[in-house]
Order: sequence, then structure tokens, then C-alpha cells
Amino acid sequence: MNNARIIRTVIKSRPTMEGAGVHLKRVFGNNEVPQFDPFLLLDDFRSNNPDHYRAGFPWHPHRGIETITYVLKGDVEHGDSMGNKGVIASGDTQWMTAGSGIIHQEMPRGDDEGRMEGFQLWANLPRSHKMMAPRYRDIKSAQVPEVALENGAKIKVICGRVGEHEGPVTGIIIDPEYLDVTVPAKTEFMHPTRRGHTVFAYVFAGQGYFDEAKNQPIGNGTVCLYADGDHIAVTTTEEPARFLLISGKPIAEPVAWYGPIVMNSDEELQLAFEEYRNGTFIKHKK
Repeated sequence: MNNARIIRTVIKSRPTMEGAGVHLKRVFGNNEVPQFDPFLLLDDFRSNNPDHYRAGFPWHPHRGIETITYVLKGDVEHGDSMGNKGVIASGDTQWMTAGSGIIHQEMPRGDDEGRMEGFQLWANLPRSHKMMAPRYRDIKSAQVPEVALENGAKIKVICGRVGEHEGPVTGIIIDPEYLDVTVPAKTEFMHPTRRGHTVFAYVFAGQGYFDEAKNQPIGNGTVCLYADGDHIAVTTTEEPARFLLISGKPIAEPVAWYGPIVMNSDEELQLAFEEYRNGTFIKHKK
């Protein structure tokens, strides 16, 4: 691990509203394309107020992307046009590949104390896979390995590999890594990264220095996007830090994006919405 990645961009999440009236924080989105390629959007929907999330995300289409929902606390009821339905509970992940088209809904319900905490990440699909058959993966908390390091750090491996531990989500086109990392106070943490891959860390608890220069602490609700390198280095001070560490192989293709549809051209976007209106949007059925 010779060359540590330096921080290229730091962005503070900003409040917004989506779905039928869900209050959330947009970590990055349309304005940041193509900086985070192959990733398009990250939303932080943590709240202790049911009025801020109960309206949910009623039935809507997706095409050309993957949506990844990771829940920390609470329940999210879901259903889709392939016949999948159920509950994403605390610690669970839903990895949905929309491909050629899927219609689904996600309705946050919180826990017994009214808490709802989770994230939704959108990952792009390359032109060659945008019209692939949709697929759905429901990953339960018990399936996710938690790796305890000698320095006290803990890593939940949803996708990717930490030492001998591999996450349950495999075979994804952009070759991603999705880790939930907790680093104790006054601790150094290093993690290898693949050269040429986009890497970012989203801090959602505590704070720390997220590169070797230690020029500025990165705190709760902030994402740092890295330049290329062989590893990332994190150092905490008087408090622990918890963050999502996510990486993937860039696609480097044109992005035409409107609402829940992401294609390569405006013509493909127009066709998708025309098909949605006339009932021919769903190409593959279970």
C-alpha cells in the first residue's frame, strides 16, 4: 500500500425532499455527475420523526441503473413489478438491478421508537447492460460478515472483500465495494483500494481525518471523494467515526438522466417515458 489517496472533493449533504414527501439529505446527485462515476446519487434518510418519512416512495419506474438500499434502523416495506415484496429490516440491504425496467415502491415504516435510518445509493449501468433483465437481491443482516480488526475497527462487508471475508453481493457489473466502517477514537485505519476505481467515504457519525495530510476533519453528514491511489488512510481523534466506504469501476459513458430513468441519450430517455405511458415499459417479467 504505497500511495495513499488524497481527498479531491468534500461535499456537505443538503436537505431535500423526495418521493411523496420524504425529508432526507442528498449527499451527492445530478449536480456531481460525472465526478462520482459510476455512482449517480446517495441519499441519507435518517430521521426520528415519522412525519418526515411515512409518505414513502410510492410506485415509480426505474431503468438503466441499480438502486441499493441499506437500512441501519427501522423497516422499509417494498414491492415490485417482478412480484418481489417484503421488508428491509435493520441491517438488511436491497440490491435491485432495474436494467430494462422495473416498477417498485419503498415505504419506510421506522421502528417501535419511530426511528428510521438508512441510505439509498444509485449505481449506473453501462450501455451494454442498461436493457438487461432486472434482478433483485434481498440481503439479510445475518448474511453480512462483520470483520473485527486488531486496532478495534469493525467493518460490515456488504459487497467486496476484507481479508478473507467476502460480502454476500457478488457479480455486479461495476465491480463495487460497499463497506460500513466503524473506527474507535484515537485510531488509525487503512484499507486497500483498486487503482482506477472511484472511491468515496460518507461520514454519518463522529469525525476524523480522512487522508494522511490531516488538513481538515471530516464530520457527520459529509462525503469525501478521493483521487486515485492504492489505499485510504483514516485517523480519528477524541471520538470514533462511522462511515460508508464505497468504490466502483467508472463507466465513462454519456449520462442522460431524468427522474428515475438514466440512459445514454435524450432519445433513449424519451422512449423510456413513452413506453411507461403506453404500458410497454416492462420488458422482462418473472
